[in-house]
Order: sequence, then structure tokens, then C-alpha cells
Amino acid sequence: MSSAQSGEQMTPRKRGKFASFILDDHRYVLLGTSAVAFLGMLLSSQSRPRLSFLANAFTVELVMYYLLAAWLVLSAIALVFKLTHWKTYATTSPFTKPAIARVLRIASYVVWAMTFVLLIDRVVLGIASAWQVAMSAEKVPTDDMLESMCYILWNGRQTFITGFITTVELAVFGTVIAFFLALLLVFCRIQTIDRPDNDFIRFWKKVGCGFAKVYSTVVRGTPMMVQAMVIYYGVFGLFRMTALTTTQINGIWTTFLAGLVTITLNSTAYMMEVLRGGIESVDKGQMEAARSLGLSQWQAMMKVVFPQGIKFAIPGLSNELVINIKDSSVLSVIGTFDLMFATTTVAGIYYQQFRTALISTVIYLMLTMLASWLLSKFAKRFDVKSETMGSTSDQTMLGEE
Repeated sequence: MSSAQSGEQMTPRKRGKFASFILDDHRYVLLGTSAVAFLGMLLSSQSRPRLSFLANAFTVELVMYYLLAAWLVLSAIALVFKLTHWKTYATTSPFTKPAIARVLRIASYVVWAMTFVLLIDRVVLGIASAWQVAMSAEKVPTDDMLESMCYILWNGRQTFITGFITTVELAVFGTVIAFFLALLLVFCRIQTIDRPDNDFIRFWKKVGCGFAKVYSTVVRGTPMMVQAMVIYYGVFGLFRMTALTTTQINGIWTTFLAGLVTITLNSTAYMMEVLRGGIESVDKGQMEAARSLGLSQWQAMMKVVFPQGIKFAIPGLSNELVINIKDSSVLSVIGTFDLMFATTTVAGIYYQQFRTALISTVIYLMLTMLASWLLSKFAKRFDVKSETMGSTSDQTMLGEE
């Protein structure tokens, strides 16, 4: 196969499904763009914000509205034709003709452009208008939800920022610390009795394995909220047995520290099971081959099995950070000043529970989306193609020859 032919064959793969859906002539242009046209009509029917640049262009917006409606009518006609000519649609439909398909694709760009203009005018400028009103308002605007949310966010920004930073710190530090603890526990969990082991080593292997099993069962079988209360109030009760006063105890055993310990211990159990699943997914022949070469059980695990198993476990380990960002909200039950506690505080100030909860929902969503994106980039760097033992041994033999 020539390089030109291979390049021609690789081009469609590199483009991707979404790019092909946008750039290629096909029968689904009408169906896909009809949803965009419907969104544009919904946006056009909304009231114009104060900063709308279409406020003085009523005729232009009216033309855009009817063009979007015409696209929906055309899509409905194509759908009816599809349903009535199900088997012969590709050969009998006028919408599948190359010239018409090209015209429809170009027209779909116009539909997307009109919807994008309406999106900027209604959504982006709507938020800007609401923010402008909220900045100058002396009290919470009650007539417009977006304006009131902007007002609450701006005036309670310091509280939200404090809760946001605490949530990030709890999730990041708790996940990192839990990872190293999970490494320790997973090695205890997967220990098996080896023939060279003496009675002392056999005893501690059984103890370590048993402890890891019990720990995983207890932690994964109880809610994090209950764990937070047990850890915080339990340790607080132990300090009360000393000569320290309540103020001194609060200075040592803070709610932040209790929340960090809770997230760390909770994540350790789940990350241990993720690591164990990754290690057990490695072919058992890898361990047997390493032992046949004279490596001990520990050496085979550290040098052969574990490096492969941790790559399989990376997606699950990364997902634990996203889980901790959301689950840290339960720590407000012990007074940890995270984002959820900040939400409750601000809602109590302005008596706007629903709108304040919507603000925290957006913040949580943006935070988890950012974390997921960063973790997906991190996971791709460790995404290696798995090779069979046969191909690996063949390459080794070729290298030796």
C-alpha cells in the first residue's frame, strides 16, 4: 500500500464523528439541525435583555424566526417522506440527491449562525444585563430570578469563595493522601502465603489481609455523613478526657481537619478496591513468569504486576476526585465550612434557598467538569496499548537474536 493510499484511508478516522456530521453531506443534516432551529426559536421568543443588540432590529429577528420555522417545516416534510418510503428513501428521496444535500448542508450553517446570534443576544447579554442590575441594586431583586441570583452571588462572593477553596482543598488533599494509604492497604489485601514464608511472616500476612478486608467492608458499608459525625465527635470526646478546654480542643481538632480525615479514610477504602481490581486484571501468567525467573513474590509484584495493574486502575482512581468534590458536601453536618455550608449560610442571610442552591449547583457542576477534563488528559498520558505475551516474547527473542 502506498503512502498516499494510507493517508487517504486515515483521513476519515482523524476527522471524527462530530466533524463528519458537520462537514459531510448526508441525510441527517435536517434532523440534527432541526433541534438547533427549535432552540433558536425558543430563544427568539424570550424577552430581550437590557443590553440586547437586536432590540432595534425587530425586522431582522422576525426574518430569522421565520427562517428557523421554515427549516423545521422542511425537516418535518423530510421525516414524513422517510416514514412513508422507509426502504427506498436513499434512492427515491429528493433530499438525498448530491446537489440538494450540499445545499441543505450550507443552509444548515446559516441556521447554526442565526441560533448562535440569538444565543449571544438572549443568554450572554441576558447574564450581562442581570449582572449590571445586581451590581447597582440595594436589595435582592425579587421580580427576575437571574438578577436575584447575580445579586446573591456578588454580595455573598466572599462566603462562596471561602467554601469553594475549602471544598477543593478537601477533595484534592484527601484524594492524594488516600491514594498512598490505599497503596499500603492493597498490598496487605492481596498478600498470599508463600512457601518460603516462616510462621512470623505468615501471621502478619493474615492479619494485614484480614484488616484490609474488614476496613473495606465497614467503610464502604456506611455513609460518609455518619463517618464524619463518628470521627469528629469521637475524637472530640477523647480530647475532652484531657485537661484541655473546649476552645483549645477546637483549635487543635478543627472541623476542616475532621473533614479531611473523613474524606481520606473513606476514599482509601474505595481506591484500595480499585487498585485491587486493576492488579487482579493483569494476566496471572505475568506473575508466574516472573516467579519462574527467580523473583520473589514481592519483587514480582513490584516490578511486573503492579506497574501494569495501576494503569488499568487510573480511570477509577481519577474518578474518586470527582466523587470527593461532590461528597464533601455532607461534611457541613459537622460544621466544615465547605461550599455546601457556604450555600446554607448565604441562603439564611437572603432567605433565598432555591436560588442560592442553583448557584451552588452551577459551581459544583463547573468544578466537576473541570476536574473530569483535567483527569481525562492525565489518563491519556498513561494509556498504553496492551500487548499479548506472545508478541512480547517474540520481540524479546528477536532482540536477543
